[in-house]
Amino acid sequence: MKYKRILLKLSGEALMGSRQYGIDPERLAEYAQDVKTITDQGIEVAIVIGGGNIFRGVAGASKGMDRVQGDHMGMLATVINGLALQGALEDAQIPTRLQTAIKINEVAEPFIRRRAMRHLEKGRVVIFGGGTGNPYFTTDSAAVLRAIEIEADVILKGTRVDGIYNADPEKDANAVKFDTISFDDVLRKGLKIMDTTAFTLSQENKLPIIVFDMNKKGNLLKVVSGENIGTTVNV
Repeated sequence: MKYKRILLKLSGEALMGSRQYGIDPERLAEYAQDVKTITDQGIEVAIVIGGGNIFRGVAGASKGMDRVQGDHMGMLATVINGLALQGALEDAQIPTRLQTAIKINEVAEPFIRRRAMRHLEKGRVVIFGGGTGNPYFTTDSAAVLRAIEIEADVILKGTRVDGIYNADPEKDANAVKFDTISFDDVLRKGLKIMDTTAFTLSQENKLPIIVFDMNKKGNLLKVVSGENIGTTVNV
């Protein structure tokens, strides 16, 4: 295996499957099996998940809702997704811990860096919910921050497309895919991978990002094995 410890970033929308909103149990089960294939190989896995399938603070703010209030609702949505993912992973016989940036002691541990790293060393999958715990920061920022804190080797951003293109491949049939690209080139070309705060934090800490199609069975194992799947963003 090319990587020992990874952080997997999933969007909330990824959990919808073919639904219009909410959580698709079948999609959760598929993700759990993919994660199991790499934990069985001894890979240490942390996961950050978004909440867009339930609520987005930015969307609420655009319709007149207080942004801070909306972002707090979005954080709670990520905790709901984290609980759902935890259940699916444990159904697949994967020991799991859910840690949150906001205190909800009845359902999850608070985020404590040393405890999270100890869980990983013991072979448990750690799910980080609640974003960073602060409004105005996305779950992309949370993913990069947690990856740096737990000393992950790489961020794997699971999406529904198979990498980074020079245009939207779902809208432009002539879009060209990059196998590898530098942080500087991403910024120069104006490509949208993560929000600027998250991307800059990753660049400053020399933490590579791999964008790949999470919905294709077996891709997660191929990525951690070092196969040229998706697009790698590196220094």
